[in-house]
Formats: sequence, C-alpha cells, structure tokens
Amino acid sequence: MAKTSWKVKCSRPAKFSTRAYTRCQICGRARAVYQKFHICRICLRNLANRGEIPGMRKASW
Repeated sequence: MAKTSWKVKCSRPAKFSTRAYTRCQICGRARAVYQKFHICRICLRNLANRGEIPGMRKASW
C-alpha cells in the first residue's frame, strides 16, 4: 500500500515533465501500472475476476 503523502504528491501537477509517473488510482502502486486503465496489475486482476471490467475475463485453455 502506498503512503498517503505519495498519493497526494502524485495527484498534484508536476513541475517538470520528467517527474511525472503513473500510479494506480485504486491503491497507489507505482509499478506495473497499465496506462489504458490507470490501475496496477493486481487491482486489474481483482476487478477482472469480479467481472467489473467489461469484455475482460480470466483466460483458460
């Protein structure tokens, strides 16, 4: 879980373009964030398993 201070800091506009980086909008994780959904891989998997992302389901073959 990300610190609250990092979530607040990331929500503010960046001073320079190099300082901007993606964070998960749900949990605040900085790594493995999908740009299309703006959420991390862990939250994406949880939402997909619950069926909350339309058109996405768990693969099985």
